[in-house]
Amino acid sequence: MTVVVVGDALIDELRDDHGVREFVGGAALNVAVGLAQLGVPATLVAMLGDDEPASRVRRYLADFGVELIATPSLIGTARAVSTRSGGGEPVYEFNEAAQQRRIRFGDAERRAFAEADFVVVSCVAFDDAEQAAELADAIGESGASVAVDPNPRTGMLRDKAEFVRGFEQLAAGAALVKVGEDDAALLYGDRLDALRARLIDLGARAVLATEGAAGATIEAGDVVVTRPISNLPGRIVDTMGAGDAAFAATVAALVESTPADAEAWAAVLQSAMDAAAATCRFEGALLRTPSALSGLDMDHIGT
Repeated sequence: MTVVVVGDALIDELRDDHGVREFVGGAALNVAVGLAQLGVPATLVAMLGDDEPASRVRRYLADFGVELIATPSLIGTARAVSTRSGGGEPVYEFNEAAQQRRIRFGDAERRAFAEADFVVVSCVAFDDAEQAAELADAIGESGASVAVDPNPRTGMLRDKAEFVRGFEQLAAGAALVKVGEDDAALLYGDRLDALRARLIDLGARAVLATEGAAGATIEAGDVVVTRPISNLPGRIVDTMGAGDAAFAATVAALVESTPADAEAWAAVLQSAMDAAAATCRFEGALLRTPSALSGLDMDHIGT
């Protein structure tokens, strides 16, 4: 079983009271690498420049065995700068490449979609109507199952109404849609449970709704299961990749088989919450599982 992930690949630059650090990241890249970590072959379709940051992204993907189909960017590789100071909420800034993100869907991309069991979409410019239409057309031709995470970013969102239209076009009939409380507030100005109900009404077969400290819920048909944050050893170091880890773990489970009942969906959600919690015990967004914590010095993890 193979998966193609479509979306962003970038450099995450973290600035805080301890200095500046850079990580290869992007929501789609995190999901693709997370799937590879879980034993699911993955290909990433993303935009990259012809520069040193792109070389880092390519090496990182190669290290984890993720294939890359890249759209060339004439304005360089995308970068997200996260400034965190005094324990407050992070402030994000995006460079021009991130704000002008564009993925092309030519022969190579369409062949990859046609050969995939799942196409996973995370953090694309749904408010670019032409790009959203090209993506929907390419996926529709493939017949692959679809999983989608809108992942809107305030610093990259140009047309909220157009973004919602593009997102909902894919969400209707998707095998899985992942949304968070921030998505509900930013895109709809509404509560997460209301958005979850809206997506089910649109025809999404399953919705993974993540609520930060309140845990997460999966709704699939008549099944609704909820799980709290998993209680694992060690302190929470970085929550940046938690949602991507939960999404990747859920996709990996669906690639294996579609859960048949509430008990099976609960097991899928528990696995997703475990991956999210383990990922938060390390700096950066690389998916981890609870087994990664075995034998580690929990006083120094992530430092």
